[in-house]
Amino acid sequence: MTTILIATHNAKKQIELERILAPNGYTVALPRDIGITLPEVEETEDTFLGNALLKARSACAVSGLPCVADDSGLCVDALGGAPGVYSARYGGKHGDDRANNALLLKNLRDTPDEKRTARFVCAAVCVYPDGRELVAEEVCEGIIAREPRGDNGFGYDPLFLPVGMNGLTAAQLDNAAKDAISHRGKALRALEELM
Repeated sequence: MTTILIATHNAKKQIELERILAPNGYTVALPRDIGITLPEVEETEDTFLGNALLKARSACAVSGLPCVADDSGLCVDALGGAPGVYSARYGGKHGDDRANNALLLKNLRDTPDEKRTARFVCAAVCVYPDGRELVAEEVCEGIIAREPRGDNGFGYDPLFLPVGMNGLTAAQLDNAAKDAISHRGKALRALEELM
């Protein structure tokens, strides 16, 4: 059984990554599980893939283990693809879901429903100590709701209405339904096939 280190400081993302990878024969370790602290990695790249690779390479170098990391975000067509790689800090402070969602709603307040199309994008990578790098990128299409609904999930989930989910936001879906259609779930399954 292979031990894979999940290279993220986001506790909610750790839970989601572990939920998807652990049932498939991997021992999933978090930094605290193996007694290390990962350095904060400044996300300086202008693509999700670039930022995911920065995080996984750093964690692999520190731990000596294969490391899985992802970078993901929301791209809204009416906003020219924003918030994009700045999704986690769109509202000013990194990881402030409430501020991020409030700013998104403010910026879309005059946008008609048919023009509120968006997609979640995820780049998932696995970097090995021998230098191998595996990459998978996936999307989940949807539209942005006019108000948040649901409390299962994080980030923009309460505002994101995935295509084919009968008007439910990603935050109204149970874990199995969300993992089946989410950008992160699809990217991790594609990555796992490469692994």
